[in-house]
Amino acid sequence: MMKKYYKVLTVAGSDSSGGAGIQADLKTFSALGCYGMSVITALTAQNTTGVTGIHAVPASFAEEQMEAVFTDIGADAVKIGMLYSAELIEAVARQLTKHGMDKIVLDPVMVAQSGDKLLRDDAIEALKTHIMPLASVVTPNLPEAAVLTGQELHGIEAMQEAAKTIARHSSQSVLLKGGHLGNDADCSDILYLTREERFVILEGERIESRNVHGTGCTLSSAIASFLAKGEDIEAAVRKGKAYISEAIRAGSEYEIGHGSGPVHHFFNFWV
Repeated sequence: MMKKYYKVLTVAGSDSSGGAGIQADLKTFSALGCYGMSVITALTAQNTTGVTGIHAVPASFAEEQMEAVFTDIGADAVKIGMLYSAELIEAVARQLTKHGMDKIVLDPVMVAQSGDKLLRDDAIEALKTHIMPLASVVTPNLPEAAVLTGQELHGIEAMQEAAKTIARHSSQSVLLKGGHLGNDADCSDILYLTREERFVILEGERIESRNVHGTGCTLSSAIASFLAKGEDIEAAVRKGKAYISEAIRAGSEYEIGHGSGPVHHFFNFWV
């Protein structure tokens, strides 16, 4: 009998420096034993210091890429990253619905690590309306959660309330990442499981590193990989968090570029 791959599709923007976006996603899928496929929504000119240009792919062509993948290979899980415009968001949602995708990780990419905007202001409502109701897991960081809720977040209780607010858009769960809390030692995340109305606090050590470019992309891709392998949401999130922690730790030992470098996606295979 022929073997079968665990197949994961990323729908996201390209990062010319290789640290985030499509490139980080494909590295993560490979590192975790999955077959990665990609739909490119935007081209970016960027490096470790910032984004100098964005060229959005026409929404119709993004949809054509998805159709090509779904009608031939299919996907066990989908990770969604940079969508940039309302038109792209609506096109992606149509394809996800048409092909019955039910394991979807949404990383609501709004701003790059450098501070450059990656999502138009008029696309935020489209994201809430069209993509979030389809998502198994939504993985905002604190600045993204502040945009989605309209509130500044300080402390665990505020994070819990924000996660519940975001979950009202009908996603199955919300992973609110606490890396921006400013606590010197703690890096706890909060997972809210909507259907169970249950919180899981995922404690984590803050790892000192300047190389944190693409951490959000990598974490969401890791979660999608574990969902593709059959893990439930809580287990996939726990394993994804463990993977990104080790990738950050290993990446902290390297010097690359003049700004925020990437994590080490292949720490298990080479040093």
